[in-house]
Amino acid sequence: MQKTILVTGGAGFIGSHLCERLIQDGHKVISLDNYFTGSKDNHVAGVDYREGHTKDISALVPETPDIVYHLGEYSRVEKSFDDMAKVWDLNTVGTFGVVEFWRNRGCKLVYAGSSTKFGDGGLGRDQSPYAWTKATNTELVRNYAGWFTLPFAITYFYNVYGQGERAGAYGTVIEIFRQQASRGESLTVVAPGTQKRNFTHVDDIVDGLVLVGEKGEGDEFGLGAEESYSVLEIAKLFATDIVMLPERPGNRMTAALDTTKARAIGWTQKRRLTDYLTKPSA
Repeated sequence: MQKTILVTGGAGFIGSHLCERLIQDGHKVISLDNYFTGSKDNHVAGVDYREGHTKDISALVPETPDIVYHLGEYSRVEKSFDDMAKVWDLNTVGTFGVVEFWRNRGCKLVYAGSSTKFGDGGLGRDQSPYAWTKATNTELVRNYAGWFTLPFAITYFYNVYGQGERAGAYGTVIEIFRQQASRGESLTVVAPGTQKRNFTHVDDIVDGLVLVGEKGEGDEFGLGAEESYSVLEIAKLFATDIVMLPERPGNRMTAALDTTKARAIGWTQKRRLTDYLTKPSA
């Protein structure tokens, strides 16, 4: 059955992959993106793109969608210390606009939480402005659902990689390493290098989001690869010339992964990082 689905951050890395999948599945898809990190190069044919801030969502999206996938937030740990005003604007002010839209329209909300919430035995939630706002927003979503009897699900992503990743200041580690290696540069690893991550392919994330949109209810839908690697181990897969950078605030050492609820609705990890990195196009 065709649904009307709104994706905030639909021109971003994960959002554009989700939009493509939803269009393929025959849905009417609306994207709302302010293009802070999203790009018009990520546009997918058939998607109705609206440009603007999520705080203005009610004016920009007069329709009542069946599902809102809220991916459109600030999403970098280390940079968030330098961007506090932007983090607050996008993750607090913007997300308040989204939950009010959800309350007024009565649709289902799928919120993209952050796995930083579970890092270092639960201490990760307070280790950066980004992590704290994301963890607080999961509580906001849960409370709105209880206060106003609204359908919802909260997912948690674990270090997503794949086609269309960004490098640069707001980039992700796999693409940063890939581009550094392709230019013959030394790979830059933030000390101590032993911090572990569960690198998860974007197509596995999208598979999970679609299932959660269809079947998921409640919190704790972890979407992450079972195997973990240290950042230094990953760097050594690209090159042997590695430069260690000073430690940075907010850089958690571990992450707790629980995919029980996602697997209960049919999700499984299908892609492996080592396979991705050995492909010529990777």
